[in-house]
Amino acid sequence: MHSSVTFLTKTADQTLGLGEKIGNSCIPGSIISLRGPLGSGKTVFAKGIALALNIEDPITSPTFTIIQEYDGSIPMIHMDLYRIESIEEFELLGAEELLFSSNVTIIEWSELIDKILPENTIRVEISIQKDSSRSFIISGVTV
Repeated sequence: MHSSVTFLTKTADQTLGLGEKIGNSCIPGSIISLRGPLGSGKTVFAKGIALALNIEDPITSPTFTIIQEYDGSIPMIHMDLYRIESIEEFELLGAEELLFSSNVTIIEWSELIDKILPENTIRVEISIQKDSSRSFIISGVTV
């Protein structure tokens, strides 16, 4: 298990900046697993990663499309597995091959496919604190 580091953000801009910091450390093939409750900042964090990758298109939560692709200095795949019921359904989408691509792949609600994520996955656990700040526990990357 990788060691982890914890960050606290008090604003959406700080969450965006933390995502950008992680995005700056990404290389082709990086996978980022984002976990946290609804409204915790997963998509804002993904927007920060996109900033680091020089992606100009607006980043939106792909809840209904499940997979969005973006062009940048490194192409980015943004998945939202909230509506996926099983690993089999994930595989039927053809999404598993995206885990082994030269893109940066961000996966929201990745709990469902945890057992098939590569060992080198960057894991981000987000929780909402009582004061509405966000706690980010990040492992698998040097920040």
